[in-house]
Amino acid sequence: MTESAQLAPESLDSRPTDRPRHRMLENDRASQALGIEVLTADPGHARISMEIREDMTNGFDIAHGGMLFALADTCFAMACNHPSLDEGTITVASGVDINFLKPALLGETITAEATEVASTGRSGVYDVLITRGDDLLGVFRGRSRTIASPGKK
Repeated sequence: MTESAQLAPESLDSRPTDRPRHRMLENDRASQALGIEVLTADPGHARISMEIREDMTNGFDIAHGGMLFALADTCFAMACNHPSLDEGTITVASGVDINFLKPALLGETITAEATEVASTGRSGVYDVLITRGDDLLGVFRGRSRTIASPGKK
């Protein structure tokens, strides 16, 4: 595995500068609102975490499935896109599947870890494991497609 990429902190608000950076998060207001913390950002691999807040829970007082999905989807996108290089393309989801195995609870910190399974041409497959410590909460499989960056043709 390569050393974690570091991007210039000037556009990354008040996030700690000693943490790995990823270019796609520079203006990602959704990830900022979720309080996502980057733990690892490498080509083909990423690891992030977030704490389940009260506004992330559903009517059963467990984390809304959309919150786990958003964490996994962000991690997937980070693994698909190089942390610091921009070659005029972006890699986006062409389809995903998620299986929820256990609930996440208020106050818990959950982690998503994405790993490239296969990549050929403009397509790829990535697996994301959502965990709480050693507990597996969910499994996400994403299929990716590389396209021209919007506005760059």
